[in-house]
Amino acid sequence: MANCDDIQVKELNKRASGQAFEVILRPSTPDAKVDFPLSPNRKRETSLDEIKKKLEAAEGRRRSHEAEVLKQLAEKREHEKEVIQKAIEESCNFSKQAQEKLTQKMEANKENRSARMAALNEKFKEKDKKLQEVRKNKEAIKETEN
Repeated sequence: MANCDDIQVKELNKRASGQAFEVILRPSTPDAKVDFPLSPNRKRETSLDEIKKKLEAAEGRRRSHEAEVLKQLAEKREHEKEVIQKAIEESCNFSKQAQEKLTQKMEANKENRSARMAALNEKFKEKDKKLQEVRKNKEAIKETEN
C-alpha cells in the first residue's frame, strides 16, 4: 500500500458530467525516473491540408445524406402516386359497377312492367270477350222473346 505522502491529487477542471482529477504517484525511491507523461498529450495542430480534407469529407457526407433523403422523398412521392392512382381506378371501377347494376335493375323493372302490362291487357281482352259473349247471349235471348 502507498502512503498518503506517495500520492498527489490535482483537481483539473470541473465538467458538467462531474470532476476530473490527475493522480500522481511518487516513485518509491528518490532516484527513480518517470517513464510516462503525467498529463495527456495535447493534440498537435492540424495543417491547412488536413482541414481541407476534413471539410471535403464532411461535404461528401452531407451530399451523400442529401442524396439519400432526396431518394427517400422520391420513393415516397412515387408510392403516393401509386396509391392515388389505385384509389382513382377503384373509384372508377365502383362507379362503372354501380352504373351497370343500375342499368340492369332498370331493364329488369322495364321488362317486369312490360310483362305485367301484357298480362293485364290479356286479362282485359278475355274480359272483353266474355262481355261480348254475354251481350250476344242477351241479344239472342231478347230476339227469341220477341
